[in-house]
Amino acid sequence: MHKIFILSAFSSILEKADNYMLPCPFKYLTGYDCPGCGFQRSFLALLKGDFHHSFYLYPATVPILITLITGLSAHFWWGPKSKSLINVMYMITASIITVSYLFKVFTPHIH
Repeated sequence: MHKIFILSAFSSILEKADNYMLPCPFKYLTGYDCPGCGFQRSFLALLKGDFHHSFYLYPATVPILITLITGLSAHFWWGPKSKSLINVMYMITASIITVSYLFKVFTPHIH
């Protein structure tokens, strides 16, 4: 019974989370999306279980989360020995962010 209540409360929080999204200062000042625009909504869609919509909003969300979790875990367990692994993961994730941003900027898309 408690599990149903927790899931219901979590679902209710996720439905209202759109009201509390932080605005992008770069977009506010320039009128253009920044390389991180879409991450919040993508993460929220991922929490709701909608992987397809999450990927559509911001393709780098899953790689960022994997890099964060793996990087923190590797640093905690292996310490300085994990530096090269973490650097490679940063480079891969940065490449995904860059490619998806360039794709967003230079290809027409429907909002």
